[in-house]
Amino acid sequence: MSNQMTKKREPLFHIVRRDNMPMLAAWGYRIGAFVLALLLNAVFVWCMVRVDPITFYSTMWEGAFGSESYIWATLKAAAKLLCIAVALSPAFKMRFWNIGAEGQVLIGGMAAAFVMYHYTALPTVVLFLVMIIASIIAGGIWGFLPAFFKAKMNANETLFTLMMNYIAMNVVDYFYDKWRGFRSALGILNQNTKIGWFASIWKDNDTDGLMTNEDFWFIVVILVIMTLMFFYLKLTKQGYEISVVGESHNMARYAGISVNKVILRTMILSGAICGFCGFLVVSSQSHTISSGLASGYGFTAIIVAWLSKFNTFTMAGVSLLIVALEKGSALMANTYGMRGFSSSAADVMVGAMLLLIIGSEFFINYKLMFRKKDKEVQAA
Repeated sequence: MSNQMTKKREPLFHIVRRDNMPMLAAWGYRIGAFVLALLLNAVFVWCMVRVDPITFYSTMWEGAFGSESYIWATLKAAAKLLCIAVALSPAFKMRFWNIGAEGQVLIGGMAAAFVMYHYTALPTVVLFLVMIIASIIAGGIWGFLPAFFKAKMNANETLFTLMMNYIAMNVVDYFYDKWRGFRSALGILNQNTKIGWFASIWKDNDTDGLMTNEDFWFIVVILVIMTLMFFYLKLTKQGYEISVVGESHNMARYAGISVNKVILRTMILSGAICGFCGFLVVSSQSHTISSGLASGYGFTAIIVAWLSKFNTFTMAGVSLLIVALEKGSALMANTYGMRGFSSSAADVMVGAMLLLIIGSEFFINYKLMFRKKDKEVQAA
């Protein structure tokens, strides 16, 4: 047997988890990623339609905050996204991957619309109470089912909640087709009487302004939910149990926590808030029902929740940022569509920005250790 020297190279780099990055440094990474995204988007727009960065970002700002109507549209959409992200936060903090928010919002909205459509004779207060209860129960059931099968049979919650979205969509499509009859579209429910609308609460009130503005109350209610969820997760026993279960099921059991009970309770809560969000959208925004009720925000809210580290107040800022990007890029597409900047290009721009911001989280949690020198080992 002869000995020979062989060279074995280490990988060029390997990934090491950081112990704990200071908060200021972490935000430095995030802000750097955001600035980089702004620069890349400016270059992208210049290459496509030869629009300079100042004009480009002025148009973006105009699309999100350029007028009172634009501001209200941005705030309403951001509030809806925020509500869904808040609903997802306890489930995600528990490491239960609830991908079913879209369906939970839909089924809650469908329950509210059903009451609104069939029980117009109820007094206004009773009607709203029934709509709220129906939407919360429907959303809670949509959250309970995957949680039950996860707790009892260890079913994959990601696939289960994802499939529940499609069931909810088909339920909505069934009633949509049934109610519209031979018309091309369902249209607005109770358009003449406004029964089931937020506006019906103060229909006999001559007061004008914010106090009789559906959009204002829509935003206020969601901000209240955001605040309550923050304190629920931070200060209550249930919030503590969610954190422990998210860290380790075995550690939670050792601490005397019933893991299955926490999973069921938390997912019912998550689904119920999504269902309530469906009620809010039907009663104060769309005043109708369709499979596009959630606007795809059930999936976008996942990004919001993760970027915010489950802090509901941070979610408000992230939601506003994402919606502002969407609204601004939509105006860019409308303004420069004839020059080749389509809605697809706008989506690419928003997606690139989100990708860079999300990517910064990798460098906050991990670092790259590069190879310094080669090592020679003796092989037999």
